[in-house]
Amino acid sequence: MSSNTEHNLAPGAHAAHGHDDDHDDHGGASPSTFKGYMTGFVLAVILTVIPFWLVMSNVLQNTSTTGLVILGIAAVQIVVHMIYFLHMNTRSQGGWSLLALVFTIVLVVIMLAGSIWVMYHLNTNMMPSMSDMKNMP
Repeated sequence: MSSNTEHNLAPGAHAAHGHDDDHDDHGGASPSTFKGYMTGFVLAVILTVIPFWLVMSNVLQNTSTTGLVILGIAAVQIVVHMIYFLHMNTRSQGGWSLLALVFTIVLVVIMLAGSIWVMYHLNTNMMPSMSDMKNMP
């Protein structure tokens, strides 16, 4: 028995799908397109080539400035990957994926800051000074 006779439909007619039958639901994210992927790819390549060019041609004389510029470009590249390849936005999955990202960033910042703080204080308080080293047996 064909699906048309089961649902009492005329040949060639299409049944209306309920939301449970919708197979191309992307959780609110925009569907991936070739143009979107190519835009993301071109941006990612450009954002990868710029730091190599900055370092190899020694454009900025100060290495600290070069490092900060590279970190800024890396942050922009992370955003490009999240938008064009991971399809993250505020509408995706009702905003839960963005909320999970913010929570993850907060945890990583807390762990990194705490680790650096602990290592700095251990180094300051536990390492003997050079004058103390001379008195050791």
